[in-house]
Amino acid sequence: MNGDTLLTGGTVHLPGGTAEVDVLIENGRIAAIGGTHDAAETIECTGLDILPGVIDSQVHFREPGLEHKEDLESGSRAAVLGGVTGVFEMPNTNPNTDSEAAIADKLSRAKGRMWCDHAFYVGATAANAHELGRLERLPGTAGVKIFMGSSTGNLLVDKDDALLAVLASGTRRVAIHAEDEDRMNARAATHRIDGDAASHPVWRDDESAMIATKRILGLARTARRRIHVLHVSTPAELALLAAHKDIATCEVTPQHLTLAGEDAYPRLGSHAQMNPPIRSGAHRDGLWHWLGQGVPDVIGSDHAPHTLGEKAKRYPASPSGMPGVQTLLPLLLDHVAAGRLTIARLIDLTSAGAQRIFGIVGKGRIAIGYDADFSIVDRQRRWTVTSDWLASRSGWSPFEGMALTGKPIGTIIRGKRVMWEDELAEAATGEPIRFEATEFR
Repeated sequence: MNGDTLLTGGTVHLPGGTAEVDVLIENGRIAAIGGTHDAAETIECTGLDILPGVIDSQVHFREPGLEHKEDLESGSRAAVLGGVTGVFEMPNTNPNTDSEAAIADKLSRAKGRMWCDHAFYVGATAANAHELGRLERLPGTAGVKIFMGSSTGNLLVDKDDALLAVLASGTRRVAIHAEDEDRMNARAATHRIDGDAASHPVWRDDESAMIATKRILGLARTARRRIHVLHVSTPAELALLAAHKDIATCEVTPQHLTLAGEDAYPRLGSHAQMNPPIRSGAHRDGLWHWLGQGVPDVIGSDHAPHTLGEKAKRYPASPSGMPGVQTLLPLLLDHVAAGRLTIARLIDLTSAGAQRIFGIVGKGRIAIGYDADFSIVDRQRRWTVTSDWLASRSGWSPFEGMALTGKPIGTIIRGKRVMWEDELAEAATGEPIRFEATEFR
């Protein structure tokens, strides 16, 4: 068979296991796995692992309105340099992404500028609840996002009647930021210590997260609506969510799996500040326990950049959030090298899981007919995260200086080699991600 591109010599991670076979690409899709083929271009992958393209299902690229922190071009450039082939971008921009016009604006801005494939969440508000069932089915839309607790931006839906109205409108899985606004407001004056970022997880404590997660599970059952709880930071929440898998999926982040508050706050100060917070080493170890039990469905970076100047403000004036899309796959590869994670589980959490949960069309596995999306990695490469490798406009990472084992070598999206050995293609050619729910309206 003839094709456009042939990946040869690599270890290919197929749905049924690994194989030392060639992969033929034609017209942007996988045309053959194994066998002998001719192609216009051959990419030598000897010594490398060919993974299904990594999908980061939670990023904040800040455009429009906050481009001094990040924009769609710089954020997606960071993504592909980190081996990420697709992203779901969040709605807390300025203005918020909470209307058909705002979604169309983001899709227009992305065309010819975003390096990876992409979809955009629509933000839920009390005012747009009645429209969400229509908005969530627009092409290029990842679904609906609810902020139960205040974070960057002014999207907030924290009262039960408004939450029920949002959950009652539409059918797709709703993404949730679960922190209880009332509890955090009540604790701010007494538990948030001026100048001490280590008080962040004391103020936004375990109970703030648990109360919100319990509430949204109850409301989801009342509304008979599937939900997806983002960036879970406490083992107790994962234990609870394990009993509600019929209606709820969930996400953990590399930050919460890697950092421990006892070290992070003294070393990083407000650079370790995010919502929900980095918690203790015991919390981190508890997340790993439940990851081993199969409870988290995906890992997302919650890439939420702020400038160094903004982060230098005295806590709590310093904003919450940290960059992460470029380091998502490297950190996970390092955890694989350390024996905390298998490569099969990494694939499930970063590609197959997102496809399964959100109904992505043509992505998430290496199979004939699927998009030719690949994250090609050297699992043995030892290297250090340095500032000159980072592409985020924010200009920093909490993992700068960290020695890792395992590095993304190539990012191929719909058959196009977008990144190879830290070098980018000549042009950004990302396209909207397709979903089962938006293909046949």
